[in-house]
Amino acid sequence: MSSNIVEFVFKNKIIKIKNPDPNETILNYVRLNLKETGTKEGCAEGGCGACTIVLGEIKDNNIVYKSINSCIAFLPALNGKQLILIENLSSENGKLHPVQNAMVNFHGSQCGFCTPGFVMSMFAMFKNNKSINNELINDSLSGNLCRCTGYRPIIDAAKSLNHLSRYDHFNKNKFITLKLLKKINKKNIEITNDYKKYYAPKTIKELKKILKKVKDAKFLSGGTDLSLEVTKKRKELKKIIYLGSIEELNFIKINKNEINIGATTSLVNFENQIKKYYLDFYNILKRYGSIQIRNVGTIAGNIATASPIGDTLPLLMALDAKIVIDGNNRKRTISINDFFISYRKTKLKNGEFIYSIKIPIFKHNIFKAYKISKRFDDDISSVCGSFNLQINNNHIKEVKIAFGGMSEVPKRAIKTEKILINSKFSHEIFDRAIKNLKKDFSPIDDMRASKQYRLEIAKNLLLKCYFEIKNRKLLRINQ
Repeated sequence: MSSNIVEFVFKNKIIKIKNPDPNETILNYVRLNLKETGTKEGCAEGGCGACTIVLGEIKDNNIVYKSINSCIAFLPALNGKQLILIENLSSENGKLHPVQNAMVNFHGSQCGFCTPGFVMSMFAMFKNNKSINNELINDSLSGNLCRCTGYRPIIDAAKSLNHLSRYDHFNKNKFITLKLLKKINKKNIEITNDYKKYYAPKTIKELKKILKKVKDAKFLSGGTDLSLEVTKKRKELKKIIYLGSIEELNFIKINKNEINIGATTSLVNFENQIKKYYLDFYNILKRYGSIQIRNVGTIAGNIATASPIGDTLPLLMALDAKIVIDGNNRKRTISINDFFISYRKTKLKNGEFIYSIKIPIFKHNIFKAYKISKRFDDDISSVCGSFNLQINNNHIKEVKIAFGGMSEVPKRAIKTEKILINSKFSHEIFDRAIKNLKKDFSPIDDMRASKQYRLEIAKNLLLKCYFEIKNRKLLRINQ
């Protein structure tokens, strides 16, 4: 049974919206309907953090607080969650929240436009962590931009939170909030708004039923790419199928040979697991996007979008990951190296969806990955390179090299790999391989980099991989 009502908790009440516009952003709803104007629009693409809000979600009978970009999140995504805005942080008697007090005490605001977003990011960090360090602060605030303060007073304000009690009016009202969240109906959502349709099934079975009757719908999970069709290109999405409510697709299963990640598993949840096996994968994910982006973004979404500069794609290709595809016929598994057909085109057929991604665990291999972008944090790659080698007795027994940003699709350097395989691990053989890269790739000039720059960067990254392995030392400016 389906419902056309979106329900969420706001100010200790359940708010119900019947047949909302599936293309309306949470930001617009907050400002225009709730009349709460502290949350701002800056970039409309999830890059500046001025629109940051926090959602409360139930996990293990507790509430987890997630900062997200409300400018690129559609209104129906609020279903089943608690909405927290900057206006909600102070208590009923007007007393400022500890995070707000910290920003005042350390003069963390000047023009004030970005301040609500910073406060909300710090609030989520404060509520979810018992202790705070520099790495956590940098990660939590990397998605918020300020053109006035130079960041030092904001960082000082964040550091001061470490010694404060976590008990606030959200703790005081915790059981009320949990009760309300549990009360919200857990039905499938089916919204009709004029000519626009929105589906949010709760199970794979229901998803398959929808796929039988609905054609040409857009899959939505994190929406960090798809929503830009609305916010930047001013298009309308007429049919949306939201996958984020399907718990069967939210999992991480690990055995001795592989990591299996469900399609709706957030990047934040995934990064903590992949760190144990491939540190460079973890480091790239930290630069994939802000915490606001990674709280909702998924690897499956990155794969299905098929962008040639999708950060996880060359890494998955070098690791020879497999994609499990489901649909109304049967499951099938395909190597990610065979998945991309041409620019933004994949082997996904109508009625199919990504079920999971399987990443092999190479216990005896060396895995390296590098991202080159104009800005270190929260920026799109100019070039992303990934290298997976097995070296025995100073000979290269296995090698897989993949690049993003070097072709219309993320692509393996097959010809270059052939030079390296079964060769002595030496500077000479890598020199030969570097000269051969132009046979594998013919990149384009665009706003992020020229063709020649990309080729030089690719050569340098391959050489960097060699020197890091040979010297057993990282050559990283951020280390």
